[in-house]
Amino acid sequence: MTETLKQIGARIKAIREMSELSAADFAKSIDIDPVLYLKYENGQADISVSALSAISTKYKVEMTALLSGIEPKLQRISVVKKGRGLNVERRKEYNYQDLAYNFINKKAEFFLVSIEPLTQNATHSYSHQGHEFNYILEGCLKIIHDNKEYILEEGDCVYFDSGFKHAMEAVGNKTVRFLAVVL
Repeated sequence: MTETLKQIGARIKAIREMSELSAADFAKSIDIDPVLYLKYENGQADISVSALSAISTKYKVEMTALLSGIEPKLQRISVVKKGRGLNVERRKEYNYQDLAYNFINKKAEFFLVSIEPLTQNATHSYSHQGHEFNYILEGCLKIIHDNKEYILEEGDCVYFDSGFKHAMEAVGNKTVRFLAVVL
């Protein structure tokens, strides 16, 4: 797996060790299968947003700190200039830019997401706790949510329960860019 996953895993392991819990007890505390948790900790599996959220909430650690190692510091306002969001490597098929990475105690996560056109259909679907809102800025996006397909074009938006399996892919030969808000 990628170096980023290994770094996220190391940060999660450090939180677990500071909590003086075994891997099994830590996994149980956030309602994650212990075998899967060890894969997260060892950088062998792509950690879900729901797992990150559970760790962030339970152990009072900012999700930005888990993802990037950067501790947010701003409390009143955070301005991020165009192209200056924090690049976060989450999944190989998506490019995430965290647009509020330096604001502490956020109520939601804000990302600018880009998806390059593929020669094959999306094969990975994900689910995580909470809700998600996506606003299409450029291109055409196919979203598969709970086994139903929706086509979204520039200016369209979708709000959905992200606890259901979902996947996204670019339609056509143009990169898709959208604003994603994860609640």
